[in-house]
Amino acid sequence: MHADHLTLALPDEAATLALGAALAANPASGLTIWLEGDLGAGKTTLVRGLLRAAGETGPVKSPTYTLVEVHVVSGLNFYHFDFYRFNQAEEYLDAGLDEYFSGNGICLVEWPDKAAPYLPPADMQIELRVVAGASGEARTACLTAVSAKGRTCLAGVKSSSLPPPA
Repeated sequence: MHADHLTLALPDEAATLALGAALAANPASGLTIWLEGDLGAGKTTLVRGLLRAAGETGPVKSPTYTLVEVHVVSGLNFYHFDFYRFNQAEEYLDAGLDEYFSGNGICLVEWPDKAAPYLPPADMQIELRVVAGASGEARTACLTAVSAKGRTCLAGVKSSSLPPPA
């Protein structure tokens, strides 16, 4: 399968929010984005940037305890998932979350590995990493598009005004 990649330096929270905003430029119906990275890597911050750019004015918090937060913005349904607390992948099925992935909503999934192998495949995978920099902690984001929808979304990010790739 052909995949496109982009790695970006995210020196601060504003850069992470800007990447989220760039992802919102081409929100394809039925898009699934997997967000991977350690605790504190910026997954929820990235989602906040995306939802704010899409027009969300309410709170954007991690759905660590609720499993999913639903945001209806500009006529689109955004589903923000967090599977960090799953002890077994079957909890995904038990919670009936698979129905969210069968419609036209945009699914943003933190900790997708905790729901494997039941989770539908991603259109785009974003791995956020914390790296030590000269001025303290910084982050990088590695975006991988693995479907046509993912490549369209990635093209929007590449054409945005983000800093050049790392």
